[in-house]
Amino acid sequence: MQYSRNGEKEEQAISNPNYRANKQIRAREVRLIGADGENHGVVSTQDAQRIADEASLDLVEVAPNADPPVCRVMDLGKFIYQRKKKEREARRAQTKIEVKEMRLRPKTSEGHIQFKVDDARRWLEKGNKVKVRIQFRGREMHYPEIAMQALKDVAERLQDVSIVEYHPSREGRSMLMVLAPDKGDK
Repeated sequence: MQYSRNGEKEEQAISNPNYRANKQIRAREVRLIGADGENHGVVSTQDAQRIADEASLDLVEVAPNADPPVCRVMDLGKFIYQRKKKEREARRAQTKIEVKEMRLRPKTSEGHIQFKVDDARRWLEKGNKVKVRIQFRGREMHYPEIAMQALKDVAERLQDVSIVEYHPSREGRSMLMVLAPDKGDK
């Protein structure tokens, strides 16, 4: 319930702002589709509203840009519910690709690199992308070839489950490479 300016209660419309319904339809004539899907042709808005009222349903404008606008006789609440349900199912069906990050240094030991590569392999097998970053400190910035070799080594170790999406490049005080899961063998 909602209160008007003079303090009286008035019912709040449950209609979706994307769809005009009943008295909100502004066109003089509409192309009407009945409750059971039959085409009534072009009729006046008043006649369409009368047909909807006789069926105890709503008159909903489903194609406002058409000439004349297309209206359908249906239960608006049920229509909005089904539409939201379809949107939820579509969102659930979408694949969400996460980007995991693996940080290394040029002086990172071989054992630690292998540990990180095993993590990256697991992430790639789950379908996530992996961003491999080698961070420089101090004089390490003068020897980017060490970091480049380390990135190539990581890419070689993971070449059976990944492809290099973004080749190694230098960004400020770090060198970066992005690996994406390889979908070719599935």
